[in-house]
Amino acid sequence: MEGKVLIANRGEIAIRIMNACNDLDLEYIVIYTDADRDSEHVRRNITQGPGQNAWRVVSYSDPNDIFAVADYTGCTAIHPGYGFFSEDFRFARRATVRDRPLTFIGPNWQVIRDLGDKINTKRVANKLGIPTIPGTDAPIYNEMEAEEIAADLLTSQLEDGIENPSILVKAAAGGGGMGIEEVFEIEQFRRVYRQLQNYAKRQFGDGGVLIEQCLRDYNHLEVQLVCSKHGERIHFSSRNCTIQSTGRQKRVEAAPGFHDSCFDYDFNEKKVLQQIVNYSLKLANYVKYDNVGTWEWIVARSGQPYLLEVNTRIQVENDVSARISYINNEHPNLIREQIRLALGEKIGYRQGAVKFRGAAIELRIVAENTRRDFAPWIGTITEFTFPDSPWSVVYSHVPGDRPYPIPSDFDPNLALALVWGESMDDAKAKAARFIDETVICGNDANNNPIVTNLDYLKNNLDRLLAF
Repeated sequence: MEGKVLIANRGEIAIRIMNACNDLDLEYIVIYTDADRDSEHVRRNITQGPGQNAWRVVSYSDPNDIFAVADYTGCTAIHPGYGFFSEDFRFARRATVRDRPLTFIGPNWQVIRDLGDKINTKRVANKLGIPTIPGTDAPIYNEMEAEEIAADLLTSQLEDGIENPSILVKAAAGGGGMGIEEVFEIEQFRRVYRQLQNYAKRQFGDGGVLIEQCLRDYNHLEVQLVCSKHGERIHFSSRNCTIQSTGRQKRVEAAPGFHDSCFDYDFNEKKVLQQIVNYSLKLANYVKYDNVGTWEWIVARSGQPYLLEVNTRIQVENDVSARISYINNEHPNLIREQIRLALGEKIGYRQGAVKFRGAAIELRIVAENTRRDFAPWIGTITEFTFPDSPWSVVYSHVPGDRPYPIPSDFDPNLALALVWGESMDDAKAKAARFIDETVICGNDANNNPIVTNLDYLKNNLDRLLAF
């Protein structure tokens, strides 16, 4: 393969992209901010002089800085990783239509635009007969119409035997959890609707409101797809990411998405998993999806699935799916697949060549106090060691051979640990052993010892894949 890739991200994902480029014999350039000067993604590269391939920028969120580095270093492609510009269709469009175009390593910008709009995604899914959370698929501006929809949703929940039914009223133009209110009684609705509509007008300049059923007792699942520009689309099974922080940040993920060794389900879990895979492929085919992507689902205790959204990027937890997948008896590297497919290659194998077996777990190791609402811990790490096993791998930007001050500019994510085994019970046991053998030491500015979520991760292993 030919090309030179600008890695427009930081930390562990930057390192994984670097490794994938090396595997594909592709040159790469990394960027970094002053806060990240001690990160491994910088220290493994050359920051000055002959052969320099690491360039300092003011911010990972400044597109002008990023494109300037790409032009100066002669890059031909850009990999956004996750976060930052990874799902920004304007950035992807700019990369591909500028005077000196770059290949955007991700789906085409039109797909990012169309699926990045959750309302549009829901509308398209409904058109295709793909189940979504009951409620509106377009903004509502009329109070009487809104109240009628709210009443119907509350009544249908009662008829389905749901105790304490409720609905969510959302600002259509909102995001990130902003502008959402829960309503339990129809008598409350008008007051909440008016308050939220006024809030939406002030904050977003759009008074449109969405109304949908509030789901509580569910699992959060994902389907991993890999697609090409040549119309090929295959899946790498499902994963479960129900265990999350109070801020809805994933902390423990597992694959496959359900397994009867973990819980006595009220449904045929294999049938439901196949169902969400089929639905995901149906939507991907319809929009002509052409790179790596994740279809996010919530599955109720009854087994009813609902499409939540589509993430048009590589996800943090992509390797959980890869560790239960085998091609020619080897785990695939989905970041490597993402790059070569974006550069125009065909997938080169069919769905039948992908074999699934065993189970895998990812642990997101974070410097945080889980007993205080997952508050971040900031200080300097002085020891950082993990067990070395044939059934585990660690992705981290934290050096293990010198002190590392955690930068306050970003979330204090320290590492991703992957373990896999012949069964979910085997994977759980290995994950617990991995945590027990991990050593992380450090102190804050007041000489207090480091606080991490290791105990929280271990204590939640038995909750995996359960309701």
